[in-house]
Amino acid sequence: MSEEQTPSSPFLKAPLLPLHEPIQQTSNNSFTITSSIFNLKNFYIILGPLLSLVICLLVKLDAPATSTKMLGVIAWVFTWWISEAVPLPVTSMCPLFLFPLFGISSADAVAHSYMDDVITLVLGSFILALAVERYNVHRRLALNVTLIFCGDPLNPAMLLLGLCATTFFVSMWLHNVAAAVMMMPVATGILHRLPPAHEQSELMNKFSRAVILTVVYATPIGGISTLTGTGVNLIIIGMWKSLAPQAKPISFNNWFFFGFPVAVFLLICFWIILCLLYVRKGSSRVLSDYLDRAYLKRDLEALGPMTFAEKMVLCVFGLLIILWMTRRISDDLPGWGVLFHGLVGDGSISVLAAVLLFIIPNMKQNGEKLMNWKECKKLPWNLILLLGAGFALAEGVQSSGLADVMSKALGFLKHVPYLAIVPAVSLLCSIITEFITSNDATATLVVPLLYHIARTMHVHPLLLMIPGGIATEFAFWLPTSTPSNVVGFATGHIEIKDMLKVGLPLKVAGICVLSLLMPTLGTIVFGTNYGTQ
Repeated sequence: MSEEQTPSSPFLKAPLLPLHEPIQQTSNNSFTITSSIFNLKNFYIILGPLLSLVICLLVKLDAPATSTKMLGVIAWVFTWWISEAVPLPVTSMCPLFLFPLFGISSADAVAHSYMDDVITLVLGSFILALAVERYNVHRRLALNVTLIFCGDPLNPAMLLLGLCATTFFVSMWLHNVAAAVMMMPVATGILHRLPPAHEQSELMNKFSRAVILTVVYATPIGGISTLTGTGVNLIIIGMWKSLAPQAKPISFNNWFFFGFPVAVFLLICFWIILCLLYVRKGSSRVLSDYLDRAYLKRDLEALGPMTFAEKMVLCVFGLLIILWMTRRISDDLPGWGVLFHGLVGDGSISVLAAVLLFIIPNMKQNGEKLMNWKECKKLPWNLILLLGAGFALAEGVQSSGLADVMSKALGFLKHVPYLAIVPAVSLLCSIITEFITSNDATATLVVPLLYHIARTMHVHPLLLMIPGGIATEFAFWLPTSTPSNVVGFATGHIEIKDMLKVGLPLKVAGICVLSLLMPTLGTIVFGTNYGTQ
């Protein structure tokens, strides 16, 4: 037998296939290639640069040529942001090559926008948030606060207030998504004491929905209070610093003295709405067999005594808050920052606190510190890049001359009463944010525009930038509007109708609170008035 005829011959192992098989396979491949090329996402990818090209070739502005190019860059970046055809953080890096290519600014100049004091503030505060999560500090805090509000006998309305207050407090210092992820196990842990959903009475089912909704909505409300509570707040102060570099910057204290009262008023409105819709007469009697102080105490005891690591994380956390609050107290009482001639910023303090976490031992294993760099892989680089892109675009609008064009185009608004436009701006921003899944992206789009609208109206820009920016946090209607909504919806305890039922009156309440407090408290805290720019 020849070599070709042996059983080991590959020709015997792989007989010839019918001719139609390769043809069929080729057809499938063609279909796959066609569907992978001609789809909606690729259409939006092409649409971005195409819009930019059309604007640069056809649009003529009564301004320097760079203003038209800047408009083209904005069209490109915003198309990709809104459609998410390219991942949000990747789109956020585009100004790094678009600005030099379009002749708007140098590579060094645009790169500076991606690492300033606001960016370092985000980095430091998120590293601290990761430490809080690593040592379960949030759960101990939540159980202690909830235990205080539970009541004896059980008071469902007060228990909901306790959950609202706890989530609110945690969200003041951590990013919204991190706070929602941390607090949702506390909420679902309470519901695990109740019978399964299909066995619950109507009163019990309503209370179960309310428990989940407390975390969903108290999270963005609490984030309004402080600069580090949400990326939107950082975008507002970063934009203000970029658009008005000679103006007085917004400090941690400035924001807190305005944001905290706004958030507290809104939290009270939320709690009242929740109790009216979900707490019925007789709820206490139905729930008392399943929820009581003894249950919460058992959960707290299961955590054991506080470890050295937990105490140290809390100490660093407390030190950070104290340093933030006392760096610059007022014009008459400058705070400790004066010792460093104003060179230290809130970001410097945030990074200092983060560095301490890599120095202090956790006393669990020999040589191990409170934090290690492996944990920092969870840092939100997408938010950091988005912030940098927002600051770069704001700077580009100013330096290219596009800001002057926008101001002239908005000249008709100078005759609109301020008290009428603030509710309109807040409503518009709060609706836009429902359809753009990132609150940060929405704020990045609208806050610079509000700055120029305010200048056209001859009012202080912060009088529009702050309420408009905060209103982008009012993504209360849809599960997909913001990641914290997704966290609650994913539990399966709430439906879209619950979000609409609570979200609609809560959005109205938020707009009313902003419309009332910005022209009153806001003018005092930020030193604004209707006639200044």
